[in-house]
Amino acid sequence: MHRDEQDHAGLRLRARLRALYHGASPTAVRFRYGIILIDIALIAFFIAAPLMQKHGLTFYLIDYGVAAFLAADLAARAIAHGDFRSWLKKPISWLDLFVLATLLFPAWLFNFGFLRVLRLWTLIHSEFFWRTVGRRYDDTRIEDITRAASSLATFVFVVTGFVYTSFAGRHEGISGYVDALYFTVTSLTTTGYGDVTLPGVWGKLLSMAVMLGGVSLFIGLIQSILRPHKVIYQCHACGLRRHDPDAVHCKACGVLLNIPDDGT
Repeated sequence: MHRDEQDHAGLRLRARLRALYHGASPTAVRFRYGIILIDIALIAFFIAAPLMQKHGLTFYLIDYGVAAFLAADLAARAIAHGDFRSWLKKPISWLDLFVLATLLFPAWLFNFGFLRVLRLWTLIHSEFFWRTVGRRYDDTRIEDITRAASSLATFVFVVTGFVYTSFAGRHEGISGYVDALYFTVTSLTTTGYGDVTLPGVWGKLLSMAVMLGGVSLFIGLIQSILRPHKVIYQCHACGLRRHDPDAVHCKACGVLLNIPDDGT
């Protein structure tokens, strides 16, 4: 009987969490807004973490507080998902678990702390975000632009953190976080003033990687802004999802479409 009560309590907990994380009620939406606002605050902490490391005890208290919240959030998401194995197979889940590991073991994994900013990417690329803040713009051009911008911003801060962790204090050109950010932006834009450079073969390879990766992401952002608007409507015959707003036939297979007109 005791086992049955535990199972029943577990099912109630799962149903409650599923309603909060995936439901459409006003309570669920407010809950998800709260989670997203806390997430944004955590991302700001991750960006500022290299500068806060010198504060010692205060930094570690905040660090473990963030770890406790993130662990609780991940556990709740896994329970709400229902199938733990399926949830664990998602790349976003692995990224979040790695971020949690860097928070739980900051002394050992501090050199990988710059990867915590990947939380920005996982947040903006999650359906959790678009069902809440962006539900009006889900599967629209706004979503494409926002995803591209978040990928570029994540790339900038991850590279900045890596440069700061690897070269600050060891190379006269990189004396602080701002220098690392300056190097990243000038390399990404291929401006290359030459006043801040990285030494050695690995420095040159990193500089080239920043140029190639950054330019690719920047071009992707420009394309998402400038390319013609498409609507999301899946063709029942071939599965093509993006069509011109006034399309009558699918341009891939020619099947007659019936795209709803929201303006009427």
